[in-house]
Amino acid sequence: MMRFGIVARRDKEAALKLAYRVYDFLKVSGYEVFVDREAQKHLPEFDEDDVIPLEEMDVDFIIAIGGDGTILRVEHRTKKDVPILGINMGTLGFLTEVEPNEAFFALNKLIEGEYYIDERMKLRTYLNREISIPDALNEVAILTGIPGKIIHLKYYVDNGLADELRSDGLIVSTPTGSTGYSMSAGGPFVDPRLDVIVVTPLAPIALSSRPMIVPAKSRIDIKILTVHREAILAVDGQFYTYISPETEICIKKSPRKTRFVRFSNSLYPRYPMKIKKKF
Repeated sequence: MMRFGIVARRDKEAALKLAYRVYDFLKVSGYEVFVDREAQKHLPEFDEDDVIPLEEMDVDFIIAIGGDGTILRVEHRTKKDVPILGINMGTLGFLTEVEPNEAFFALNKLIEGEYYIDERMKLRTYLNREISIPDALNEVAILTGIPGKIIHLKYYVDNGLADELRSDGLIVSTPTGSTGYSMSAGGPFVDPRLDVIVVTPLAPIALSSRPMIVPAKSRIDIKILTVHREAILAVDGQFYTYISPETEICIKKSPRKTRFVRFSNSLYPRYPMKIKKKF
């Protein structure tokens, strides 16, 4: 018997109401269902016996009702690589799979086993050789600690100096994250099926500082040369911490992966081919 977890966007009433409908549908269908405690705080109709903290969810699938932020919250706070079915109730929804009007059709397909699992790479950051922050599905960004002030840094790929920057920061992203912060900073779109890492300077002063794509097995070390102020390390726009200039920063491919429930293996929209008639 499959066990389901439900997580919903907390600031949108429609997402919470859909979460309850999904919860009720799965309960009536005879499945074991757990609800994120933070969702229950905003919609108390859920049975208290089924409410647990997100960090404690031990389920077969998580239904994430919201946008990319909801999915990233699931990724940062769950301890296992549980497959996620994303229902889009957000602004962008790049990571979600179905729209709200398709939710119950998608749930039926999931229950019947008509799906596949799309695995996406993540990045792990070591600070002073220790793991103290969440893995990144999208990106790790090293940012200036004071808006309007640049940060001076060097970054190395596999122990070789790749560039020395004076900029607003540096973004290290996965192929999944290439359509996010990295692309906004001028980075390329990368097909998520590729096993690579994208390194993108953020508003660099030098015209020679350009985005790079390196193999996913690469080790990226970042050295902050600005000595009089702290920098900010941001992970997926969900986790932030100040780091001192002397902090050793190392970024590698994580052994963990994000697992999405998908119903089509087509990455790009398919359009019928138009055949021109010859006269």
